[in-house]
Amino acid sequence: MEDTTNVRATVTGIGVCSGIKAGRVYHVTAPIEEPAPGLRLSPREDYDKAAARIAQASDKVQANLEQAAQRATLESTREMLEATATMAADPTLVADAQRRVREDHLVPERAVWEAAHEVTEQFTALGGYFAERTTDIRDIRDRIIASLTGLLAPGLPASDEPYVLVAPDLAPSLAATLDENLVLAIVTDGAGPTSHTAIIANAKGIPAVVAARGATELLAPGSIALVNGSSGIVVNNPTPEELEAALKQSDVVRTFSGEGATKDGHRVQILANVGDPASAAEAAAAGAEGVGLFRTEFCFLDRETAPSVEEQVAEYAAVFAHFPGKKVVIRTLDSGADKPLPFLTFDDEENPALGVRGYRTAERSPELLDQQLQAIATAARANSSTDVWVMAPMISTVDETSAFVASCEKHSLNTAGVMIEVPSAALLSGHILATAKFASIGTNDLTQYAMAADRLMGVLANFSDPWQPAVLQLISATCQGALLHSRPVGVCGEAAANPALALVLVGLGVTSLSMSPRAIPEVATALAAVDLEKCRDLARIAVASPTAADARHAVRDALPELTALGL
Repeated sequence: MEDTTNVRATVTGIGVCSGIKAGRVYHVTAPIEEPAPGLRLSPREDYDKAAARIAQASDKVQANLEQAAQRATLESTREMLEATATMAADPTLVADAQRRVREDHLVPERAVWEAAHEVTEQFTALGGYFAERTTDIRDIRDRIIASLTGLLAPGLPASDEPYVLVAPDLAPSLAATLDENLVLAIVTDGAGPTSHTAIIANAKGIPAVVAARGATELLAPGSIALVNGSSGIVVNNPTPEELEAALKQSDVVRTFSGEGATKDGHRVQILANVGDPASAAEAAAAGAEGVGLFRTEFCFLDRETAPSVEEQVAEYAAVFAHFPGKKVVIRTLDSGADKPLPFLTFDDEENPALGVRGYRTAERSPELLDQQLQAIATAARANSSTDVWVMAPMISTVDETSAFVASCEKHSLNTAGVMIEVPSAALLSGHILATAKFASIGTNDLTQYAMAADRLMGVLANFSDPWQPAVLQLISATCQGALLHSRPVGVCGEAAANPALALVLVGLGVTSLSMSPRAIPEVATALAAVDLEKCRDLARIAVASPTAADARHAVRDALPELTALGL
């Protein structure tokens, strides 16, 4: 491989968290190599003892992940680490590997490799949620083998200096442990704008560029990389002048006045995505105008039974209390697919992402929805100054909309809306919003379903791009349907956190943007830099583009205002 340590070059990907940073490049620790096939224990060795080492290594991996989860300050990080720890505790992989030691006399590390291979093959064949977990299985496999062989587990580099992290992709458990005080920026060959890497980078405020093909080859360890998380451009070994100009921009501290608007005064609410009372406190401290997406899954995850109405009331009320006099949009339980629940998941689904998920669970378990709406209504009454809106995830039809709105009205929850996450809902928005009071577009899932591309698969990162003109056209269709009934339309997916794309969304007719609290000042600054007509021009440019890359580049070229601001 050519030594590019001192070579000046540029690589372009998809910017997923704004900001400009420069630093020395570090790569993740080298991956675990496959143990040689056929490696066997000698007849004199104790096979039971060798098999027991696998269980011990698995327990150690599980304990390390659980400890990391306990240290995590972000709810999304904690959930991800806990989910991976749960997979590490699954006895299936360990039992199969131990059988291979006892019966085939394989060395423990080879037995683990072969057992993991069989599990990943089975999960890939099952598709959907199971196929999405193959990265986690390989991550656990490598951690167990590293423990067995005394190697460093694949992971973050050991460095005391802040650095730019470059990797082909990041396993969810690895992404979740990123230290924003050490990791200046992230660049990956794979992953996508809706991947775990992107979501965690946004939550932690780490500038990131994903789907930058060839990055790990071009950006050699030891070189200096200048990363622009807004434009998606990474410069290897920039000139001193480029570094000085970029770092001046990165030193700018942006704040939010508490009222989002374009340069000519067109109001756009800037809201926050929250997942529990702790993240609600962070959002309130950031000055968010309210909450555009309150995920309620935290009440239901890691439980064998559903939480009681009383438990839910306490948690919801704690979030509402942070936003007196402001709007909080609470989403009912979004389970299924990558969020299975023991008391609500159906084992007979071949493709859970296209199965009984989101609002569809209410058909089989209507009592859960009724209890949740009861809890939301009770919590709302306890915080009467908070303007509580309720929305259902994964709505596909007008009939589902009518049923959900009726259920909400039974509990005097009169501002009931829907999430637009599938193309059918976008195309039917005129009919859906005749009944629903508002719509919130989940761009992560809308992109996944419009492009028929699993948003967690790095190899499909170019499809999982909200700049795709087809996705923008669906957003436009939603806004046009909303106009027929004067309904507000928000965006609560990762797209809302991208300053340039946020302007396009406003130009399409979006009335509110909801994002990680850390992204609020950048998006507010971008909005204030241009007028509404400029946003509409940008929307026309993006929708008319033939590809996502063309849309992104054409919009950026038409936005010298953002370049001047370092966004």
